[in-house]
Amino acid sequence: MASELTRRIQQNSQYQQLLKTRDTLGWFLTILVFLAYYGFILVIAFDKSLFAAPIADGMTTTWGIPAGFGVILLTIIVVAIYVNKANRDFDRTVKEILEKEVKS
Repeated sequence: MASELTRRIQQNSQYQQLLKTRDTLGWFLTILVFLAYYGFILVIAFDKSLFAAPIADGMTTTWGIPAGFGVILLTIIVVAIYVNKANRDFDRTVKEILEKEVKS
């Protein structure tokens, strides 16, 4: 019975759309974080002076500090976006699919 239910769910068009939406969002957010992290590392590797420059004359804090915090903050925001979307949309859709397929 469970295998029959699994097969029906996998063939459900709403489930297929859910997978497509989830995968697209996942890959988009993954690439965004990848570009941020590797962009940060590439700047350090090829233009150290950019992040080594002080924010203002006489300050010891360089542009690398807010850039690093920005990368970390971006990661937190990306996780929040995915969790929000999963909790709000993906979970609701899965519940609807299960209710529909279990009844039939």
